[in-house]
Amino acid sequence: MYNIDTSLIKMLTDHYWIKCDTIVEKRNHNGRLFFDKYEKVDKTLTSSIINQHLKGEITVAHSLINSRNKVENIVIDYNGRNTERFWHRTQLLLREEGFINFTAYESKTSGHLHVYIHKGHTTLQEAYQIAKIISAKLAQKLPREWKMFPDPDIPKEFNILALPYKLYNKERGASWSKHM
Repeated sequence: MYNIDTSLIKMLTDHYWIKCDTIVEKRNHNGRLFFDKYEKVDKTLTSSIINQHLKGEITVAHSLINSRNKVENIVIDYNGRNTERFWHRTQLLLREEGFINFTAYESKTSGHLHVYIHKGHTTLQEAYQIAKIISAKLAQKLPREWKMFPDPDIPKEFNILALPYKLYNKERGASWSKHM
């Protein structure tokens, strides 16, 4: 379905989001006004849609929160300038925290990453807490140039990410942990 390894992302494919040129809807959340530029499409995410996304014809996003308020992945959306340093610090921190499966993908903008931490079947509240802890620990070592997903400060419908474009780096299994 995809020309890069996204098997551990476990994307929700029963619907997807497509970016529009205009504002689709205005939403009020916790006293803040949000402008939605993505429109939800209640159809299956197919390989032809993904190929259109990869060719740059459309921008497609996937939801991180399913209909039962469960999360498969916690994502760090890095938008900084020092990708190598960020990846190095992030993988060390994630290993230290006990996460053994995580993958970094390049986004549309060069040097920006989406680091998917493959947690699996996590309640929404637990995902919020884990994301907050990871962000706080990263902030001790690096300048804050990222956003964590899922994010409780935005509407649930805004906890979406554009599909990855290219694999940056991945960590699978615990081959390194036997030496610790």
